Amino acid sequence: MYNVRQIAEDTYYIGVTDNRIHLFENIHPLPEGVTYNSYVILDEKTAVMDSVDWNFARQYFENIDHVLNGRELDYVVINHLEPDHASSLGEIMLRYPNATVVMSEKGANFARNFGFDVDSHNLLTVKEGDTLSLGKHTLTFLEAPMVHWPEVIVTLDLHTGVLYSADAFGTFGKLDGRLFDDEVDFEGEFLDHARRYFTNIVGKYGKPTMNLLAKAGPLLDKIKMFAPLHGPVWRTNLQYYIDKHVKWASYEPEEEGVLIVYGSMYGNTEEVAYLMANELAKRGVTKMKMYDASKTHHSYIIADAFKYSHMLVASVTYNLTLYPPVKTLLEDMHMLNLQNRKVALVENGSWSPQSGKVMTEMFGKMKNMEILNGEYTHFTSSLNEEKLVEIMNLVDVIAKSLGK
Repeated sequence: MYNVRQIAEDTYYIGVTDNRIHLFENIHPLPEGVTYNSYVILDEKTAVMDSVDWNFARQYFENIDHVLNGRELDYVVINHLEPDHASSLGEIMLRYPNATVVMSEKGANFARNFGFDVDSHNLLTVKEGDTLSLGKHTLTFLEAPMVHWPEVIVTLDLHTGVLYSADAFGTFGKLDGRLFDDEVDFEGEFLDHARRYFTNIVGKYGKPTMNLLAKAGPLLDKIKMFAPLHGPVWRTNLQYYIDKHVKWASYEPEEEGVLIVYGSMYGNTEEVAYLMANELAKRGVTKMKMYDASKTHHSYIIADAFKYSHMLVASVTYNLTLYPPVKTLLEDMHMLNLQNRKVALVENGSWSPQSGKVMTEMFGKMKNMEILNGEYTHFTSSLNEEKLVEIMNLVDVIAKSLGK
């Protein structure tokens, strides 16, 4: 049974919802699922925009067949070759042997690597500024390398103003019949998903994302809708969503607040983290989020590291180095290019403490990370009255930095 929806003139959503997947890219938890979005344009010529994960091919082809209603498929445009969007390409080529496959030159190389015999099919490679006429609808292409793969293009329909934006403007989370941004409570239901999606999947490539936004800038008067490969279709308040992506892509915090992360084996470091959070709240710092690095998947912590202006990281020493869950988190922050934050560090160690030194070195490898206390504040095993004074001084430093 088909499941489609019109999104613009001659243009239909034919995507699918994956509520079975547990891990996106076999890494990031998806407790609320994800969508794989695809679209069809019906004109003198017909075009399918991207495909979906192979596990949902049955639903996908029922949707295509319903919209085409017996017509031939003339083009399939693949903006991004990642398998969650392109793994059904082979079946499209089998079912519609006369359709022309449209992608970038690098995309064609990726398709060959994934085993798609595009060279024995009708293949059209496109580059920046190329156009493709379907009749009333003219598609124009922008290259978007490293957003977040090197072969990516985005496609603008100049007739409807729909920007098929590949993974740009996407988000985790399933759609439950509501499709458009103005049909959902985006800030309540999707903003956290969108932030976690961008920061963990695309976040490393902030500069290429900014380059794409700059390219799209002169076309903004023509863009009426964002049609991404994951999540809601945007048809209202596009500037709001652009502004969010500018913040994330330029590594500027969304809010003045504190992310608190701790690594604790027996509760003593955890106790200090909660004490400091309590004292910060007393001083008027109420925008805070706290995580136990051992219990929360790092993708959630990374998202809030991008959100907040300040970080407090407290960790026990483990085997003469940094506690492994905290170390993995900081490695991910470095890999994802997080920068421009103010950081406070607290070290615990019962013998030969090293976590503070390691954290200082790791943050030193990141760009423009200011350690508020100059280095790290240390206590041994559990907090005593003497060390409590140092901890309270650090709380004051954090609060003052936030204007409290």
